[in-house]
Amino acid sequence: MSIKSNIDYVNDLKGQAAIRSGRKPEDVLLVAVTKLHEPSEINEAIDAGVTDIGENKVQEILRKYDDVKPVRWHLIGHLQTNKVKSIIDKVCMIHSVDSLHLAKEIDKRAAQHGLKMDILIQVNSANDENKFGVSTEETDELIRQISEQCPNVCIRGLMCIAPYEEDTDDARPFFAAVKKIYDKYAGEKKDNIDFKYLSMGMTNDFQVAVEEGSNLIRVGTAIFGYRDYRKEEK
Repeated sequence: MSIKSNIDYVNDLKGQAAIRSGRKPEDVLLVAVTKLHEPSEINEAIDAGVTDIGENKVQEILRKYDDVKPVRWHLIGHLQTNKVKSIIDKVCMIHSVDSLHLAKEIDKRAAQHGLKMDILIQVNSANDENKFGVSTEETDELIRQISEQCPNVCIRGLMCIAPYEEDTDDARPFFAAVKKIYDKYAGEKKDNIDFKYLSMGMTNDFQVAVEEGSNLIRVGTAIFGYRDYRKEEK
């Protein structure tokens, strides 16, 4: 199948899940994850209607940025503070903020560029030691700290990565826990708190995530096929 066919298929499944959750298909944003895929493939996806792409690593954004057609870039992977300066003027949103230290660096670099950076707080609702993210119990405090100390940052919502489950229904509690926190802030609008995005769901589990309230899914494999991880080793 072509990239366009894959996108159409993902959008169809996304739309059905949105309808099951009482929303419209267009209420859920598709972010195409392009890790280890080439600009030519990304441009093909853009030609097929993709408006937003996500990259896990800063170096991948920098490598591809000039060769990709106009599109909204999202940094969705773990971000080291020393790399914030490299992408602060290139991405529309950073999904993976899980500490005040990182938020302060984003705030500093955003101020230098005269912009306000949209971020999501990454929540590790499964308390998985192998994943980044703040615990559900610590999320409120981190939101408070960032909102008070980082005027050049706007918290636009939450992100989570559920554990991989063969039966995707088993992921529902992890999505539901983050949705519960999201609902506390939805509709609350301050200078730098304006929740709009609940970023949950990837190729394996995005339909369940949408049913549990996600309005932004991050899908790579179902669009581009399996990645050649040998490229990452070079």
